[in-house]
Amino acid sequence: MIQSMSLPICSDTLGEYRNWADLQQEVHTLGCDGIEAIWGGEPIPEDLPAGLVRGYHLIFFHDWVDLWTGNWPALKEKYGSLDRAAAVYGGLDRETLIHRYQEDLERAMRLGAEYVVFHVSDVSMEECFTYRFSHTNNQVIDAALELINELLPGKQWPFAFLVENQWWPGFTFTELRQTERLLDGIRYANKGILLDTGHLMNCCTDLRSQSEGAAYIGSMLDRHGSLCSMIRGVHFHQSLSGAYVQSHTGRLPEEWPVEFEQRFSVNYAHVLQIDQHRPWTDPAILPILERIEPVWLTHELTSRTRIERARAVETQRALLQMREYSIK
Repeated sequence: MIQSMSLPICSDTLGEYRNWADLQQEVHTLGCDGIEAIWGGEPIPEDLPAGLVRGYHLIFFHDWVDLWTGNWPALKEKYGSLDRAAAVYGGLDRETLIHRYQEDLERAMRLGAEYVVFHVSDVSMEECFTYRFSHTNNQVIDAALELINELLPGKQWPFAFLVENQWWPGFTFTELRQTERLLDGIRYANKGILLDTGHLMNCCTDLRSQSEGAAYIGSMLDRHGSLCSMIRGVHFHQSLSGAYVQSHTGRLPEEWPVEFEQRFSVNYAHVLQIDQHRPWTDPAILPILERIEPVWLTHELTSRTRIERARAVETQRALLQMREYSIK
């Protein structure tokens, strides 16, 4: 199993390390084989060491289906004006999204990524609070398939293309037929699932402990049967936000900002409360990993500093060492 830690490729994060050797030593000390990179919006450093990037998380737009389908009234309502929407996306047509993802796929190829991760979900800022969604899972999956099949065919990409589950409308890994619909529709041979354990836990707001979370993940594996063989990677973290969701959703906040930037700030803080990205400490998850046998495992954990990042990864590595010891 190839292990990595999630790391944005941006000057703020990279500046926490003295140089590339310092970062590589940290990765090695934490028991990882490299990083899962995500682009930070800046030029990729020319001297980034070969072999450091094992996986690459593609850019994503949390709310994009209305742009893809040309629903201009919805875009105007969400962003205040079509000009503001165009500023967010970089344009107002399908080619805008296709171009931006194509550029990111090229980045992943230049960095030598073994796999890329693609979100299949759609949710507006208002829906993050109301949980009343304007698009169904199948509608989001079908739109994602149109986009994916515009991006991948016709070029020999060197990486696996993995779809990641969310708890928003789209691919949730809770319904077998919808998972089949997605995987069957991708016209790319080197494909699979990147199972995000915390996102899957977010689908069930009744969970109150890590052991309950592990059991829930196991039940979804049972539901998918032989299709679990398509799980090739794991984003490893846990999220127990059910109590928060039950008390803070179903309605917009009383003081919902008018301006887009202020709404984004309020919404971002809210989503961080839902999607917690905390380290696993309960060995109940270890049999689940044994069952999945992922090729790639990414420690995708919340951290504000290098020290917090290292501590979070160390916590999960200590748990995984119990698994490695049991195997030996």
